Amino acid sequence: MPEQCDPRPYDALLLLSFGGPEGPDDVVPFLENVTRGRGIPRERLKEVGQHYFLFGGVSPINAQNRELLDALRKDFAEHGLDLPVYWGNRNWAPYLTDTLRTMVTDGHRRIAVLATSAYASYSGCRQYRENLADALATLQTEGLPVPRVDKLRHYFNHPGFVRPMADGVLAALAELPEETRAGAHIAFTTHSIPTASADTSGTPDDRTEDGTGGAYVAQHLDVARSIADAVRAETGVDHPWQLVYQSRSGAPHIPWLEPDICDHLEQLHGADVPAVVMAPIGFVSDHMEVKYDLDTEATAKAAELGLPVARSATVGADPRFAAAVRDLLLERAATERGTTPERCALGALGPSHDLCPVGCCPARTPRPAAAGADWTGPTAEVPA
Repeated sequence: MPEQCDPRPYDALLLLSFGGPEGPDDVVPFLENVTRGRGIPRERLKEVGQHYFLFGGVSPINAQNRELLDALRKDFAEHGLDLPVYWGNRNWAPYLTDTLRTMVTDGHRRIAVLATSAYASYSGCRQYRENLADALATLQTEGLPVPRVDKLRHYFNHPGFVRPMADGVLAALAELPEETRAGAHIAFTTHSIPTASADTSGTPDDRTEDGTGGAYVAQHLDVARSIADAVRAETGVDHPWQLVYQSRSGAPHIPWLEPDICDHLEQLHGADVPAVVMAPIGFVSDHMEVKYDLDTEATAKAAELGLPVARSATVGADPRFAAAVRDLLLERAATERGTTPERCALGALGPSHDLCPVGCCPARTPRPAAAGADWTGPTAEVPA
């Protein structure tokens, strides 16, 4: 087998995602899964679920993951990479534990995991690793073989993730009225998280340049700069930009990352900015936080202000992203075999770590988390 297409020691890839409802009857049970342990009343969940009910109770995320699965399988086949790809979710069917059970029943013991979250944070990384740990523990109690799972590194700055988004910003700029285009600002958006979680994301070495934030903010700023640079190189225009936030869901008294995208649009309108591109760089696909919070809520705010806006595309199932996943898989496989592969990354931060170190993206209440340096739970003894 050619070295460049050799997935050993891995015998399968798991696409691990958040999950979402696929009909009105799924919405509240799905939200109960998401908020498990927080004691949120069912009536409150029905209120929160109105965003989903506006779209028939269907989140776009599952359909988008199916498209990504197809793109990955197509890319693998075209490049002679004979590796099965499975899909499991944290909060809705197909559930992670069920998928891992199927994988071990199918004979897989060394599994690479790609999470549909590109950046470092508790909710975007360690919580997925905690879910993996829970699933492995369940397999062990059922007397099933326990596979070794390795989570692929953060890919926020991989060219196959960044370049499709840069093309998306260029396409969005072209949608704006011609007379507003040159003066348009770019609002790079991502999911707001509590500032305490943002500050402790990544490791102590992963802070922003001014030391005011952790890896979550630093990584998004790095991607935003890379995209802004690519847009300037293509158009000759240096568009002003800012990293802003959306989709806050926490208690009002807890500080979360700001400014909110709608507040930012008001500020830009007050400063006589002629137009804005909303670029959701924090999201892999056009799921509910994009379709509602940007395409519905923020777009309505812009219309109220009389401010022209365009929303750029997320990466989704772009073939370049599928190729990036193949690259990340083969890179990690080569590392596990003891070689030193080329590691692609744009921007100033360089490629992320393969193995999350102890203390990375800590939770308020420590729980076992698989696929990290601190994992001591069940793992099958498998050949390297």
